[in-house]
Amino acid sequence: MTPPTSGPQSTGQINLPLLVLARVCTTVIFMTYPACLSVLLVEWQMTATRGGIVQGVFTAAFAVSLLVASFLCDRIGARRIFALANLLSAAAALLFALFARSFESALVCVALMGLAQGGTYTPAIMLVSANTAAQKKASAIGWVLAGMSAGYVISIFLSTALLSLYGYETAFLWTALATVLGWGLGYVAVRQAQDQVSAGGATGGAFDLARRRRSRLLTLGYIGHCWELFGAWAWIPAFLAAAVLSRGTMSAIELGLWTALALHLSGFFASFLSGYAADRFGARAVLIAFAVLGALCSLSIGWLSGAGVTLLLVIAAVYGFATIGDSSVLSSAMTDAVPPEQLGRVLGLRSVLGVGAGALSPAVFGLALDLTPGPSAWGYAFTTLAVGGAVAILCAVLLPRKS
Repeated sequence: MTPPTSGPQSTGQINLPLLVLARVCTTVIFMTYPACLSVLLVEWQMTATRGGIVQGVFTAAFAVSLLVASFLCDRIGARRIFALANLLSAAAALLFALFARSFESALVCVALMGLAQGGTYTPAIMLVSANTAAQKKASAIGWVLAGMSAGYVISIFLSTALLSLYGYETAFLWTALATVLGWGLGYVAVRQAQDQVSAGGATGGAFDLARRRRSRLLTLGYIGHCWELFGAWAWIPAFLAAAVLSRGTMSAIELGLWTALALHLSGFFASFLSGYAADRFGARAVLIAFAVLGALCSLSIGWLSGAGVTLLLVIAAVYGFATIGDSSVLSSAMTDAVPPEQLGRVLGLRSVLGVGAGALSPAVFGLALDLTPGPSAWGYAFTTLAVGGAVAILCAVLLPRKS
């Protein structure tokens, strides 16, 4: 019996380590806007609601792209869609870096970025699913999502450092260049990959009532997951900046580093650890645990703006761990619940519903922040995210116990 490996391994026709590295680079642009948001609110003269709308437009475009790309994967193959979307992502990131200079121009640029970036997500999951042994599927998908979390860490730290030293324009440019590198790495990683092959007439491919119910619960759980996740990602950097920088105990660069480590390095570990846990203990137990933990963080962190810096960063780390940890499990469980020939369209529908909810979440959060007076504003705003956590908990509990 061979011992389990401790890192991503090449399987089949896909270069998994290189794909993970490609996802790191491609997602470095993801958190650039949230990392710069506290400065952009002043520079672009935006209200918190407008600031949330920009992030929401990116997420909405991302959702549309996920839907279109997923349907195309079933028709012309995930590998081709992945390669094209990576190229378009690099071009859109450069446009964002060069031309986003106001609320209006940012709306256009982030929409283009979202439309391009969405095509890199679902195809990557489908390619890993098609080229990985069944008993290692959850952990392999977890490694791909962990690579994305690592990209978010780099994004926040690099953006915050460059913002402080040179301005947001430089932060935009360097994170965009990382996306260009991700395009090249991604092309090499999947050029020998095989697309998902239909099981033909196999009985295991039938979309029976039990599998349909399971896929619906996983979809609803994903909607709740995205509502909480995208809202937290958009606003935690600004929350920590508001709570910490005025005290004068930490510079903007230091806070950026610690925010990145707390929010997304924890997510990096959560992604592959949850995958390994799901392979061993089942998806249902893992999904319940992460959903409960995320909801508790949503209900508590906003009320603690006056707490010590260390406590705030620890809670942010737990929050980042909880809100991303169930993502790989939701995705791997869906690949088992859906026949191969329908996987792309089901993932696409799930994505547009879930990420669509995630597009609304930052704007609702910002609206709550604008409408609530005094120090309790952050507490009420984060409470709006707990609604998604409650939905995720309910759906996980209703899954069959063997899941």
